[in-house]
Amino acid sequence: MNIRRMAVVMLLLLSSTHAFADSTARAWLDRNSMQLGETVTLNVETDDSSAGEPDFSALLGDFNSLGTQSSRQISMTNGSTSAKTVWAIGLEPKHAGTLTIPAFTVGGVQTDPLTLTVLPAPAGAQGKPGDNVFIEVTADPLTPYVQQQVHYTAKLYFSVDLSDGSLDEPATSGAVVQKLGRDKRYVATVGGSRYQVLERNYALTPEQSGSLEVPALVFRGSAVDNSDPIGFFRRGRTVSARSDAIQLEVRAKPASWGSQPWLPAASLSLTEETPLPSQATVGEPLTRTIRLRAQGLGFEQLPELELEEKPAGTEIYPDKPDTRTRDDGNWIYGERTRKFAIVPTKAGKLVLPEVAVVWWNTAKEQIERTVLPTHEIDVLPAATSASAPSPADSASTSAPAVESAAPATVVYPAADTGAAARTWRGISAVLAMAWLITLVLWYKSRHADTGSSTGPAASKQVPSRSTFMRACAMGDLVGAERALVAWAKSERPGVRNIGELIAQLTDEGQRDALEELVRMRYAGASSEGLGARLSRSLRGGFAWDKAQPDAARSEALPPLYPDRR
Repeated sequence: MNIRRMAVVMLLLLSSTHAFADSTARAWLDRNSMQLGETVTLNVETDDSSAGEPDFSALLGDFNSLGTQSSRQISMTNGSTSAKTVWAIGLEPKHAGTLTIPAFTVGGVQTDPLTLTVLPAPAGAQGKPGDNVFIEVTADPLTPYVQQQVHYTAKLYFSVDLSDGSLDEPATSGAVVQKLGRDKRYVATVGGSRYQVLERNYALTPEQSGSLEVPALVFRGSAVDNSDPIGFFRRGRTVSARSDAIQLEVRAKPASWGSQPWLPAASLSLTEETPLPSQATVGEPLTRTIRLRAQGLGFEQLPELELEEKPAGTEIYPDKPDTRTRDDGNWIYGERTRKFAIVPTKAGKLVLPEVAVVWWNTAKEQIERTVLPTHEIDVLPAATSASAPSPADSASTSAPAVESAAPATVVYPAADTGAAARTWRGISAVLAMAWLITLVLWYKSRHADTGSSTGPAASKQVPSRSTFMRACAMGDLVGAERALVAWAKSERPGVRNIGELIAQLTDEGQRDALEELVRMRYAGASSEGLGARLSRSLRGGFAWDKAQPDAARSEALPPLYPDRR
């Protein structure tokens, strides 16, 4: 029994030793010579099914690792089954020279070391028409002005099946680079060979004058080799290409250019986005929308849109500018759009001045001036309105009530004796003095009230009124309501909302306009023309009720604990 067991053990050991002796491992490169900037693939193969992935960390001193993948091939011959495992790692040399690929241990078996020759990178382009892969780059113009757009195009031509690859982006420290549109793909025939083409377009904007080099672009990829079914994951051999570098000579702005902002553009337009009327009415706002658009410039390079001259007899409320930069795949287009609300304040002829932009036409190499011409509008008087309180009403509202400015008549009794006469004369003198003191105090209080009405309250009223008028002109009725309540509160601190404001007004036109605002805000009524009606009805100020409500009546709710006041 023991003899049998020993025999079985010996047979197992012999078969294991035979299997170990038969296992093999080998390593090879897809090429033994290359140029710096290209990539190479190292393959390691074993037929030991239990072997794990080799340790490739020894390669990181001379190479950048581009990733490792594995494949397994199983074959059956005359009833026997064999399997092979291949690991493939993409390598990019860090420097030129003769580099050594060390031996690797796979399943207890070592591979042979390998040698790779890495040549310095070529100074010019690598790849030309007729090769499997080549790159073509162009730039226009080659002598741009500073801040002028240069149209840069990169085309990758390839006649092999690519499993992957990467193409560099143009990069230079002296220019801003912006990709334009999406990649274009098409087929082209060059030198009798048919190629797939990948095209990319960029906008280069030089930031300073002088010589500027755009470095060469490099493509690295893998071409599928159908003749090698177990190649680098069917990736096959490594392919690469390199373009020429491009030299630009950037010119400074012309000496004839003035001190205005430098605008080198292929084209520039200035347009009225909203038609201007030929007639308007005092107090009714009109909107002027101006758009500036330049080909070859971003919006950051365009000047702010301003109305440099304020037309006489108007109030102007500019809106925030709307800006954007877009592209059509070949050019960038910068845009600035701005609205101006113009409120005529007097009847007559209103002349809107011209708006002009001076720019440099890069196509014609000359100064251009694009102009929006002047525009005349006949301003009609506003309809008669009783919204503004009369001066007498205003004075009576603000002045404190005084019953009489004349002294009371004093009746003296008959002088029976000299002492009585002296007594009544003393009383009369005291009364006269009291009346004089009262008169002086009333005068001071009157003067203080007048000063206060033009002091802090007035200073608060002006911005609130201006904000209200601007909101009406822009059609911002939510903002108009907020500004209106703030304006009213600056004159009557007890006003807390628009309902309390309406209750204290005497002019029917103002009350109707504000009630219409309430219906629009909270009942979904139409807002058509409401901004103009609000500004027209309130342009003369509030028509206040003469009796200002006291603090008790202005409270929305009675006090919860009246005894604690």
